[in-house]
Amino acid sequence: MTDTPAYRVLARKYRPETFVDLVGQDAMVRTLRNAFEADRIAQAFVMTGIRGTGKTTTARIIAKGMNCIGPDGTSGPTTDPCGVCEHCTAIMEGRHVDVMEMDAASNTGVANIREIIDSVHYRAASARYKVYIIDEVHMLSTGAFNALLKTLEEPPEHVKFIFATTEIRKVPVTVLSRCQRFDLRRIEPEVMIALMRKIATAEGAEIADDALALITRSAEGSVRDATSLLDQAISHGAGETTAEQVRAMLGLADRGRVLDLFDMILRGDAAGALTELSGQYADGADPMAVLRDLAEITHWVSVVKITPEAAEDPTISPEERSRGMEMAETLPMRVLTRLWQMLLKALDEVASAPNAMMAAEMAIIRLTHVADLPSPEELVRKLNNATPPPALAPSGGGVGASAPATGAQAVSQAQSRMAANPNAAGQSTALAQDLDAALARFPSFDHVVELIRANRDVKLLVEVETTLRLAAYQPGRIEIVPTDRAPRDLAQRLGAKLQLWTGNRWAVTIVNEGGGETIAEVKDAKQNALVAEVKAHPLWQAVISSFPKASIGGIRTPEQIAAEAVSAALPEVEDEWDPFEDG
Repeated sequence: MTDTPAYRVLARKYRPETFVDLVGQDAMVRTLRNAFEADRIAQAFVMTGIRGTGKTTTARIIAKGMNCIGPDGTSGPTTDPCGVCEHCTAIMEGRHVDVMEMDAASNTGVANIREIIDSVHYRAASARYKVYIIDEVHMLSTGAFNALLKTLEEPPEHVKFIFATTEIRKVPVTVLSRCQRFDLRRIEPEVMIALMRKIATAEGAEIADDALALITRSAEGSVRDATSLLDQAISHGAGETTAEQVRAMLGLADRGRVLDLFDMILRGDAAGALTELSGQYADGADPMAVLRDLAEITHWVSVVKITPEAAEDPTISPEERSRGMEMAETLPMRVLTRLWQMLLKALDEVASAPNAMMAAEMAIIRLTHVADLPSPEELVRKLNNATPPPALAPSGGGVGASAPATGAQAVSQAQSRMAANPNAAGQSTALAQDLDAALARFPSFDHVVELIRANRDVKLLVEVETTLRLAAYQPGRIEIVPTDRAPRDLAQRLGAKLQLWTGNRWAVTIVNEGGGETIAEVKDAKQNALVAEVKAHPLWQAVISSFPKASIGGIRTPEQIAAEAVSAALPEVEDEWDPFEDG
């Protein structure tokens, strides 16, 4: 009875053994071949790239090439290691005494690097070079990097270092400057699909082209991820693997149905969009995956709109390509960018929500209601071109007269109308008229100051009156020249508070010239003039001559005295006749 050979996952079974087997890294292979042929092999290499592009595999191939002696035992360093000599075999099996691999993620300290530094002085036991492969090198501590620097700068001739990392920016420049760097690229979709087809054929597996396209798209340029997904798909298919099976395996939504959902959102069809989302969820699609697909479609259509050749993606089916190109031609970029921003926020909400489906439904509702709103540029243009609102009857007029709404109420009413019917004709004009009416309530800057006072923001009121010089004013737009004592954020806070209180955006701009006196300075000037008038009065002259140390404690005008008297007087009460008063 013979033992059945142990199953090997495809990612390990088809791991490249030579540079010929490496796919999608032609530039790196060409550079290494030239270096080996010219006998200019660097003392240290660093491989960087996303997960699964072959960094550690390339490091092992380089180690084999440097130590290969060929089938006859006489060959020198080569980029085509034989794979059969003792060194190639031992390195391939991970048991060569002179090729040491270390995972920096679990060996981050100085002590771990000290072991390497102490051992580099001894020659290789059997190979041509001692090779140290350090994976995820960016995880080393600062002390470990510093300890390694001197050895990297002047390594013994028989020692080579090969580093691999997914986070090249975290590797100190002092280390990078001592290494020959290779950036391993993401594998192009065409190359990936061809490789997956080759592996599937070697395994005797039947898999549909659109299924391979789904796997390639999900792998995002990582060969290891694609091979692992292919392994899983072959097992899942148990015969011929279809796109539907791969989609179910990955929890993906049907791309065509996601495009249908995309269309419903753009039409503002909230009910239809929610029904479609529920249908995809019932069929096994993850709500997060649906929103991620919507974001991917938004990005793809935006790119196609700018560069139409981007539509020629082999992972996209002809039907999807046709619909995407049509969307790119008809959709404004402002709509696409707004959808992108809202989908990014929705993805964060769904990821943190206790119920992902509820959060996804709320996101879809939000998307449908803002899909057809005008852009800020369009709204400003409509505001500038809008006709004045019809005059309202005075408050004492006939039946039907009503007082104008406040600024916040006007905007709220207009937004409510737009949310209730986002496709209604004339919605932008209505909003423009309401906003115009709201701004008309503040014809002068004095009205703005009174608004601040009415909202009891004492700090802002004092700052506006004492540290702000008004340069220009029109409702909704203020230009100021701040004094030296003005807070740096005064303009920003003033604009934010006015927007909060009126419901309309205010532009508060700082300019360098044109400002008049502050409100406090104007008040002080009036007060000083009044004091001077009092001091010139004969009565004051008589007082000061008799009482030289007297001072003016306060000044009240006749108008102020009369106003105080009116407010202090008790209301008159008419006498009432008492029938019993006269006995």
